[in-house]
Amino acid sequence: MADTMEAELLSDPRTRSSTGTMVRYGVLFAILAVLPFVAPGYWIYFAGLLGINIIATHGLNIMMGFTGLLSLGHAAFVGVGAYTVAILQTYFGLPFWLTIPAAGVSAAVIGVAFGLPSLRIRGLYLVIATLAAQFILHFVFVHWQSVTNGDVGLPVAPANVFGFLLNNETRIYYLILAFVVASTWFARNVIKSRVGRAFIAIRERDLTAQVLGVEIVRYKLLAFGLGSFYAGIAGALLAYFNRFVNPEQFGLLLSVFFLSAVIVGGMGSILGAILGAAFMTLLPEILRELSLLIGSGLGIDLGTILTPLRETIFGLLMVGFLLLEPRGLAQLWKRASQKSTRDSA
Repeated sequence: MADTMEAELLSDPRTRSSTGTMVRYGVLFAILAVLPFVAPGYWIYFAGLLGINIIATHGLNIMMGFTGLLSLGHAAFVGVGAYTVAILQTYFGLPFWLTIPAAGVSAAVIGVAFGLPSLRIRGLYLVIATLAAQFILHFVFVHWQSVTNGDVGLPVAPANVFGFLLNNETRIYYLILAFVVASTWFARNVIKSRVGRAFIAIRERDLTAQVLGVEIVRYKLLAFGLGSFYAGIAGALLAYFNRFVNPEQFGLLLSVFFLSAVIVGGMGSILGAILGAAFMTLLPEILRELSLLIGSGLGIDLGTILTPLRETIFGLLMVGFLLLEPRGLAQLWKRASQKSTRDSA
């Protein structure tokens, strides 16, 4: 009888799916753990940058994808986190295990302050309000010279872990990887909780959610605070990653970058945030490498032709992709997984 029960359990598609998911996660984690030992340093740099972008995209996805709060000021909150690290380290000498949480908290507090308009407005009006936050905070970064050092910026010393300096791409890669895993796990659990269900209810129809007993004010501010906290953590890691903080790093184009990552990956999807960040981070570099490879094969310098057009080509690819699959990369991944499950059944 026990053998029969075991056979039935193993034949259950849900069990196979769960086991397959665990195996895939295990394989993925093993690959990421050994990546610095097999990949060139150039790609380790992009892996670290990708990890930071994933964390920031998770934050915007919580605000926009799950709660429906459109924002064009996310890069400014990333900047708040980065400047918090630089200021606390430069002027107070605090270690990284204090500056990184402080960066998240400071970004969350400022994010909640700028999120107050979301209590009365939404849609394009909220976009304008968050755009104002982007310009206001960028103005502070540039003109509060006694603290931020203006356009010159502030240097950031490498993180020190019990005397071990994270002073190159490989060493800080593991710190970023740990934060990516933790932030993804936390975001997934938040969305599966009562808080996540409240976020989704507000996204779908906030007035109906309020009638059903959802505290709109509380959960909107919580979404802004949580999303900005993620941005602050990403900014803190970016400061240690680049070892330098400058206002130009946190301009409007970076906010558009994160917004595009959420849309391309698939709004309201944890996996979509990861895939969207990967797409936005790696595709420009892949296009550059392909142009060099094709150019060398044809004996011409395609770089001089395609480099000025790279942003245009990138934009056209994004538009074409969204026309073909408006629900993002997460939906494509879901379809591929379902097809694989059916084929193996």
